[in-house]
Amino acid sequence: MNLPFLDLKAAYLELQSEIDAAIKRVLESGWYILGEEVEAFEQEYAAYCEAKHCVGVANGLDALHLALLAMEVGAGDEVIVPSNTYIATWLAVSQCGATPIPVEPDAVTYNIDPARIEAAITPRTKVILPVHLYGQPADMDLIFTIARKHGLKVLEDGAQAHGARYKGKRLGAHGNVVAWSFYPGKNLGAYGDGGAITTDDQVIADRIRVLRNYGSRVKYVNDVRGFNSRLDTLQAAILRVKLQHLDRWNDARRKIAAQYLVGLAGIGLTIPFVPDWAEPVWHLFVVRSKAREQFQRQLNKAGIGTLIHYPIPPHLQGAYADLGFGKGAFPIAEKIHGEVLSLPMFPGMTLEQTNHVIVACREAQVVAE
Repeated sequence: MNLPFLDLKAAYLELQSEIDAAIKRVLESGWYILGEEVEAFEQEYAAYCEAKHCVGVANGLDALHLALLAMEVGAGDEVIVPSNTYIATWLAVSQCGATPIPVEPDAVTYNIDPARIEAAITPRTKVILPVHLYGQPADMDLIFTIARKHGLKVLEDGAQAHGARYKGKRLGAHGNVVAWSFYPGKNLGAYGDGGAITTDDQVIADRIRVLRNYGSRVKYVNDVRGFNSRLDTLQAAILRVKLQHLDRWNDARRKIAAQYLVGLAGIGLTIPFVPDWAEPVWHLFVVRSKAREQFQRQLNKAGIGTLIHYPIPPHLQGAYADLGFGKGAFPIAEKIHGEVLSLPMFPGMTLEQTNHVIVACREAQVVAE
């Protein structure tokens, strides 16, 4: 049995008639930038996230970047970021002219460790930017307590956590702003790039609406130096269809994860830990192996598709060589990045397919050891 890491075609075929109808509706409307489809999606996604406002933008990186600008982050400022995350989190800070200040994760949950944040705060700190990595919420109450104590704002990177809950409340409006990506492989994915921010802060939402559209509220009247970063109308129509199925798909991911957690226990792999206050949506199911390369090779031989999220931490990327962080600067992140491996995880996976992955993992671990 060959099993891909992710099967996006199957998700389209499941909803083909609905998605084709949505695309046809947009094409026949003659309106292809912003418009009613984008406004409708923004309203629907805000309601889903239990937030007052949603603003659609071109992609997840822009969502982070424009949110930081709306929070008045600029040159000379510092933003606290996780040391283990996809580089987009750091890039958004750099695009503002600010400096990303890395903080190590909790070695068990992989999310930023609140106990380490205060030591990284300086007079130049403006924002704390936690990531809900792999679809599991970070411990936000502790982060908000620190932010309030020091007069800081909080921007959450929710790119992997559509529909996740923290202490019973849906991610989307806990703090100042949540930034989202609708990259095709996400739990709520478009058929191209897309992104959004959700917030209860009308001022920030209004600022982002202006920034995303050339700095303009009125056509040909530009109040600030803005950007061209608008959620595509076709993608908005597609996302409206898929949003109706998101909870069902997330439930399917939870069932797969539950099966993995039982089947992979006690074989020498480090498997995910979920705090009792978190309700993750399992964007990724990530295990850790001390012999990852050999373990991954064995899975590939068994026809199991895998990916590494992520092989190189941001501080060791050439893009951030100027910050002067050498190997060993963030040992927890480096250890995690050197061991993690993502197993197949998508809503259409069957019980048989999940069991096949479990059996293959058990056999691969024996060889890897």
